Amino acid sequence: MAILENIRKRTTVLILIIGLALFAFVISGVFNSNDLGMGKVGSAVAEINGEDISIDDFRARVETMSRTYGPSMSSTQLVNMVYDQEVRNTILNQQFEDLGIDVESDQIIEFVKTSGYAQIPDFQDENGIFNEEVFKSAIADWKANDPLRYDAWLQDENAIIEAAKERMYFNLIKGGAAATLTEGKFDYQLANDQVTIQFVRVPYTSIDDSQIEVSKDEIQVYINNHKDQFQQEVARDVRFIYFEEKPSAEDENNIKGAIAALLDDTVEYSESTDTTDTIPGFRNTTDMVAFLDRYSDTKYDTLYRAKKDLSPVAADTLMALGVGEIYGPYKDGDFFKISKIMDKKANGSVKASHILIAWEGAERSNASVTRTKEEAEAKAKELLAEAKKEGAVFTTLARDNSDGPSGPRGGDLGYFQEGEMADEFNDFCFGNPVGTIGLVETQFGYHIIRVDDKQDIVKVASLTREIEPSDETINTLFTDATKFEMAAVDAEPENFGEIAKESGYTVRPVNKIKKMDENLPGLGAQRSIVQWIFNDDTKVGDIRRFNVNNGYAIVQLTKKYKKGLMSPEDASAIALPEIRKERKAEQIIAANAGKSLDEIASANGVRVEKGTSLTLKSPTLPGAGREPLVVGTAFSMEADQVSDFIKGNTGVFKVKLIQKDAAPDLENYSTFAAGLRSSTAARVNGAVYNALKEKAEIEDNRAVFY
Repeated sequence: MAILENIRKRTTVLILIIGLALFAFVISGVFNSNDLGMGKVGSAVAEINGEDISIDDFRARVETMSRTYGPSMSSTQLVNMVYDQEVRNTILNQQFEDLGIDVESDQIIEFVKTSGYAQIPDFQDENGIFNEEVFKSAIADWKANDPLRYDAWLQDENAIIEAAKERMYFNLIKGGAAATLTEGKFDYQLANDQVTIQFVRVPYTSIDDSQIEVSKDEIQVYINNHKDQFQQEVARDVRFIYFEEKPSAEDENNIKGAIAALLDDTVEYSESTDTTDTIPGFRNTTDMVAFLDRYSDTKYDTLYRAKKDLSPVAADTLMALGVGEIYGPYKDGDFFKISKIMDKKANGSVKASHILIAWEGAERSNASVTRTKEEAEAKAKELLAEAKKEGAVFTTLARDNSDGPSGPRGGDLGYFQEGEMADEFNDFCFGNPVGTIGLVETQFGYHIIRVDDKQDIVKVASLTREIEPSDETINTLFTDATKFEMAAVDAEPENFGEIAKESGYTVRPVNKIKKMDENLPGLGAQRSIVQWIFNDDTKVGDIRRFNVNNGYAIVQLTKKYKKGLMSPEDASAIALPEIRKERKAEQIIAANAGKSLDEIASANGVRVEKGTSLTLKSPTLPGAGREPLVVGTAFSMEADQVSDFIKGNTGVFKVKLIQKDAAPDLENYSTFAAGLRSSTAARVNGAVYNALKEKAEIEDNRAVFY
């Protein structure tokens, strides 16, 4: 009681202490959170030109998208899809607002008329045509009597408004995408003016890369002079070892032995009755369904199968067995199997083609069929006679005449078993040899049938066991992964690869991983690994074990890339070949100065080549590939003129112009001008948005929330 009394006396003090503690906890979470960074970004999943995208709205859209796509897309894929949509909508809406672009109700109706919404039956009149008044009446009815459908329509209406604004905006830009007749003439000349040249090429490969030394400072200079080529985003490099849970050779042998033991009968002793019972095995069981339900990982398949429907691993062998014969154990993918032929039917599957001639009123006949039954019979007999003629092409006759859905496929019905077709059709196909062509009548019409092929079919019972790792194998794998992890963590970071090599493990590197990446080659979807390597607390050299599908991954962060210009080390793969190419060109030019085409060819072990009918639109040289600078230079020359050295894509060139042929003048170049306008307009939507996005200031916070 004394203790309780003391507590009561100090209630105010305790409340104050607890309050301060909670306040300190919240404050520390705001200022010290390293895992989510919520104190920095607040509730915005992105900021675009100063405009926030609310995380709450964003999550709601992701949830809506999730219901649309279901399990076909991962959560990260959905997030990225919604993000791209939100960025696009925000950037374009900022443009719409600046330009005063808006959509009125009459414009919405006009858009609906020319879109897929016009095909909604509720918006069509009795003739199946979109009607404005019917449309308005349907929306009003939904609003009054079907609120769920009306709410769905409001979402569609918002999408329509956005689409209508986009159409208006891009059409305004396309209106300025003109092309004059002069531009049309120029485009015509680019494609049709031609030159014929002689040229010699000394390839850059004639000088070995090892002869060209390039310093780090030279790479840096090249980067500074070509900054647009060497921009990089924030990224990470990792390497990992995958400890996969998979069955050992011993596991496979044990599973194979276990399934083999079920093949023959076994004798069991009953202590309670002091008797022995014989338990039928797979070979002798009289109740295959119950046996497989009890002992197999797959149930009894009661269907008959053709050879093509059986596993290719055992198909030939199974088709050669007689009824009651057994094959196995054999390995089929991730299973061991023992298979028994339960029944067999010769020619039990037929492949046929047909030409259906229906009449008005026949079952499932198309509304466009208006012929009488008598007319259908006459036409069918006529086609039968045609199909039986020597050299007749049955597939063509079917495509041109059949009223059935198989007509476009040349009448091909594929393979089928007894009982799947109408009785008359079935009896003809199974009662006649391959190659027979005949006529039968069913409730669907008259059929000109050709029997294309027949196959034997079998009913197979298979006792199966999945090949899985044993508990012992899984435990050993865990131990191995733990030992490696401990050794790698205790060693210097750079020794990760050496330790793996000593243990016989394969190190797998993955480079330039982005913040919102999900899949890692060799591991599949591993968002948790990506989040870890981008955590501020994770340093280069850090190692961590992850539980992944079917095993463990020991991952090491090996490099961090900052946004901006690449370092010389990172840029070397791109910069070095270009720097070497420039150095090689200088050496080749210096070594061949003052020489003629023939002398250059002789000195460098190459030939003088000829290029004919070259155009500026297709600047491709024989043996050298695409060389626009070389061909363009030739067009600037006069006949018999020899060029200076030209630094091409694949080597150093020298060119002599043999002939220049100007394309004949046309009376009008409007066709070519129209082609330019059309191609330009086709690129507007993508090109304009990409330009706006590139110019926009975008702060992407997805990785903070996902």
